[in-house]
Amino acid sequence: MTILATHSMTRTRTFIFAIACALAVGNLYWAQPLIEEIASSLDVSSSVAASLVTVTQIGYALGIFLVVPLGDVLNRKRMIPVVLGLSTIALLGAAFAPTFSLLLAALAGVGLTTVSAQLLVPLASELAAPEQRGQVLGTIASGALIGVLLSRTISGAVAEFAGWRAVYVLAAILTIALAIVLAFLIPQLEKRPAVNYFRLLGSVFTAVAQHRAAGPTLLISAAVFSVFSLFWTSLTFLLSAPPFSYSVGQIGLFGLAGLAGAVAARRAGMLHDRGWSVPASGIALGLLAVSFVGAWLAQSSVIALIVVVVLLDLAAQATLVLGQTRLLSLPGQNRSRLNTAFVVSNFIGGAVGSAIAGPLWSADGWTAITGTALAIIAAAIAVWVVARRGAFIDQN
Repeated sequence: MTILATHSMTRTRTFIFAIACALAVGNLYWAQPLIEEIASSLDVSSSVAASLVTVTQIGYALGIFLVVPLGDVLNRKRMIPVVLGLSTIALLGAAFAPTFSLLLAALAGVGLTTVSAQLLVPLASELAAPEQRGQVLGTIASGALIGVLLSRTISGAVAEFAGWRAVYVLAAILTIALAIVLAFLIPQLEKRPAVNYFRLLGSVFTAVAQHRAAGPTLLISAAVFSVFSLFWTSLTFLLSAPPFSYSVGQIGLFGLAGLAGAVAARRAGMLHDRGWSVPASGIALGLLAVSFVGAWLAQSSVIALIVVVVLLDLAAQATLVLGQTRLLSLPGQNRSRLNTAFVVSNFIGGAVGSAIAGPLWSADGWTAITGTALAIIAAAIAVWVVARRGAFIDQN
C-alpha cells in the first residue's frame, strides 16, 4: 500500500486538494471579465449578460445547501469525482451554448455542481491529524483564495487570444483531469449509515445547535464576510470616481494585493494547531477594525489604499480560516453539514454586504461605507468577547 492510500493528509494530497479547490471556486468567476464579449457574441445587452454571474452564484448557493450535506453520508471517493464530472458537462454546455438562454442554464449548472471545494474541505479535516488540521485547512483555503483572485486574470488572458468559449473548454479539461486524479487520490473511507435526504438537510440546523462553539463562530464569520464584500464592492465606486477615475482594468489590479490573504490563510491555520485559535481571532478582528479606519483615512491616496487592501485581506482571511478550522474540529461525523452552515452563512453575509454598498455610497460615500463596516465589526467583536469564555472555551 502506497503512502497516498493511507488515511492521512500527505503533502501531495493537500497540494492536489488545494488545486482542486482553486479550480472549483474559480469556475464561479470566469464570466466576470467576459461580460462585454459574451454580450456582443450572443447579441444581448451588457446588463442582461451581467445576470450570468448572478445565476452562477445562485446555483452555487443551492449546490452548497442541497449537495454538500450528502458528503456526510455518501462515499466521497465516488461522490467527489462524480460531482466534478457533472461540473465538466456543465462547463462544456457553457462553452458550446448557441444562445444566451442556454448559456444562462449551463452556468446555473456550473454553480450547482462546482461545490467540490466544500466537499474536499471537511474531508481534509477528517483525514488530517488533529495537530496538523489547521495547517492543512489553511493551505487548502489559500488555494481557494488564489482561485478567486487569479480566475478573472486567467479568464481575460485566454479570452483575448482564443475567445470566451475557450475559457470554458479549458476549465472543463482541467476539471475532468482533477476528477480522475481525485478518484485515485481519495482513500477508501468507512461506510456510513444511510439517512433520509430531507432529514439530512434539516440536520444542518441541528448540527449547529449541537455545538455551543458553532453559533458564535458562524455569526463572526458571516459578519467578517459581510464587511469583506462591502469593501470590495464599494472600492470600485471609490476608484472609478475622482480623484482616481481608474479604468476597470486598473481597478482589477488591486485584487493582486489581496494575494496577501492567501499567506494569511495558511499561517492562521497553524495558529489553530498551536492552540491560539480564539485569541488569534480576536486579534484579527481588531486588525480588521484598524484596516477600515485606515481605509477612511486613505480614501485619497492610492499607496495607502493598497496597504489597506493587504491589511484587510490578511485580517479577514485569518478570521475566516480560524473560524472554519474551529468549526470542522468539532467532534462527530457531521463536518459536511457544519461546513454547509459555514458557507451558507458567509454567502448570506456577503450578499448583505454587496447589497448595502450602493445605498451607502449614495447616502454618504466612503464615510458611510467605512462607518457601517466598523459597526458590523464592533458587533462581531462583542460576540467574540461574550463567547470566548463560554462557547469557545473548549475550542481554543
